[in-house]
Parts: sequence; structure tokens; C-alpha cells
Amino acid sequence: MENEDGRFLKLLHLDLPLLLGLLAVSGLGLVVLYSAGQRNLDLVIGQAIRLGLGFVIMLTLAQVHPRHFRFWSPWIYLVGVLLLLAVMAVGDISKGARRWLDLGVVRFQPSEIMKLAVPMMMAWFFAEKPLPPRWPHLLMGAMITAIPFVLIAAQPDLGTALVVGSAGAFVLFLAGLHWFIIVGLLGILAAVIPLFWTFVMHDYQRQRVLTFLDPETDPLGAGYHIIQSKIAIGSGGIYGKGWLNGTQSHLDFLPEGSTDFIFAAFSEEFGLVGGCLLLTLYFYIIARSLYMATYAPDTYGRLLAGSLALIFFIYAFVNSGMVSGLLPVVGLPLPLFSYGGTSLVTIMASFGILISVYSHRRTLTR
Repeated sequence: MENEDGRFLKLLHLDLPLLLGLLAVSGLGLVVLYSAGQRNLDLVIGQAIRLGLGFVIMLTLAQVHPRHFRFWSPWIYLVGVLLLLAVMAVGDISKGARRWLDLGVVRFQPSEIMKLAVPMMMAWFFAEKPLPPRWPHLLMGAMITAIPFVLIAAQPDLGTALVVGSAGAFVLFLAGLHWFIIVGLLGILAAVIPLFWTFVMHDYQRQRVLTFLDPETDPLGAGYHIIQSKIAIGSGGIYGKGWLNGTQSHLDFLPEGSTDFIFAAFSEEFGLVGGCLLLTLYFYIIARSLYMATYAPDTYGRLLAGSLALIFFIYAFVNSGMVSGLLPVVGLPLPLFSYGGTSLVTIMASFGILISVYSHRRTLTR
């Protein structure tokens, strides 16, 4: 029976250890969403449908041979940049940000495409280049990342811009940059921060950073979210208050308890032990993904798979850090946990590409 199951998974190009990790986090997320969403079963069903769609997309992309991803990488990147330009020109404005593109049949955020398009394009560009990259190639790679980063940051959507910028940086890191170059780039980044603060960031984004440094300056305004989030996490103690017994989220003290701040709602009910268990599950998924990336038979697959694994790390690290008060608040959901569909589909698509690279390694090396 075990051999038959193994052959079935190989036939579908699925990795059982990774699949079990994804199912564990997704299932736990649905349980917590029921509580954080005020026992709204429709909310849970809607999220379950999105998760089902995400797994279907992952399974579908896992069947595609990596050479097709490599061929389409520059075209996907080009279309993504054109769509970002279209957003700037005719995009829909929602909550003060121009992020959406309405095509009549479907309304979506083109910035989500760039979370996949940037690492695909970067991997495609460096696949045939000598590694570690030389300065001309390094500058070209920086430009490939900078164009969508600036367009997305201008929407404004700093959270997505952070993910896209990190995706390009991860490919450069995996391409074998020397440490002195990395330190130099970090120095340049530090020097640019004042310009970014003055000319790129909007007032509310600056306020988020100032609130992160001292949330008590405006406890009922800008600092309210993070203060209530830390109260929820702290009130959970070691073992938590128990499922469905969270007070911060159920009494509406915790804003966005089912979306961006769901980790705080989870920690209140399951405590430090539950929070550590969840972070361990995320660590397991990331470790398994990086392990799979090491088996990529070519440079393109290794760079792409490795960067996609690290993008998932950025999601989990930034969200858990911001709700704990360790990082400024940005609009990044907790992957596979927060309610919503756009980023969920992108995350599952990235796992489908990663599985494709890993499962087709035998055919690529023949």
C-alpha cells in the first residue's frame, strides 16, 4: 500500500513531506479563523475554497516542466511590468491606494504577479551568466528588481514592494555574491534610506515606522493596532486561554484579527507553546523547500526554487515580527493562515513551481 501511495505521489509530481507541512498549517489556520472570525462558518468555508483552489493551482504547476517556466520567464516579467504601468494610469483606487486593475471580467492586483515574475526573470538572466555575477550583470539584476519595486512602492504598497525587492535580493545572494559586495550594498541601502523616507514613503508609512519605535505616543490612534496585538499575545501566557476563549479578538479590541493580526489571535488562545509550534511548522516548510532547491539540476532551477523558498520565509518572518512589535506594521499576511485569496494563490503557485523543479530533476539530468 505504501509503495502504491509513493508511486501515486510521484505520478502527480508531489512531495509528501512538503505537502504534509502545507496541509498542517492550512488546517490549523482554518481552526483559528473560525474563532478569530467570530465563529463565522461562511468565513471558514470561503477560506477553505480558496485553499482548495490554491492546492489545485499548486498541483497543476507541479506538472509543468521547468523548461517551460524558463522559456516564459522574460515574457511574464514584461507583461507584469506593463500591467503595473497600466495600474498607474487607469487602476482602481481603494483605501487611498491605486493597486487594482479592473478588466471587466476579473479585478486583480498585478503586483502579485511580480512576486513570481521577478525571481523567475532574475533566475533566467543569471542562468547562463558566470557566477558569482560580475558588476555589469549585478547592475542589470538590480535594475530588473528595482523597476517593479519602484512601481509597486508608488501605488503605494510597501509590503508587496518588500517581497518583490527581497525576491531579487535572494536570487543575487544565491548566485554567490561575495560578502564584501553584500556589505557594500547594505551600506548603499543605508545611505539611500533618508531619500526613500523623504521622497518615496507616504505620511501614513512614516507614521507606521514612528509608531513602531514608540507606539505609546498615540495609543488610541496609530499605535492602537500594535498595542492591542501585544496585549493579545501577552495575555495568552504559556498555554493560552483555549480555543474560542480569546477576549481581545472576540470583544473587538484586536483589529484585523482574521487577516494581518491573526497570529496575535492565535497566540492569545494557544499561548507561547502554540506560537512556537506554529513557527516550527513554518520552519519545517522553509527547511524542506530549501532542501528541495539544493536538488535542482541547473542554475535556473536552483536560483528560482531557492528564492521562492526564502520568499515564504519573508512572509512568515515579517508578519510574526510586526504583530509582536519587533518590526513596523506592513500589509503582509501570515501565509496559509490569514483570511484572503490573492496572496494565497501566489504562495501556492510558488510551491507548485518549486515542486516542479524538484520532481523533474531526473528528466533534466538525463
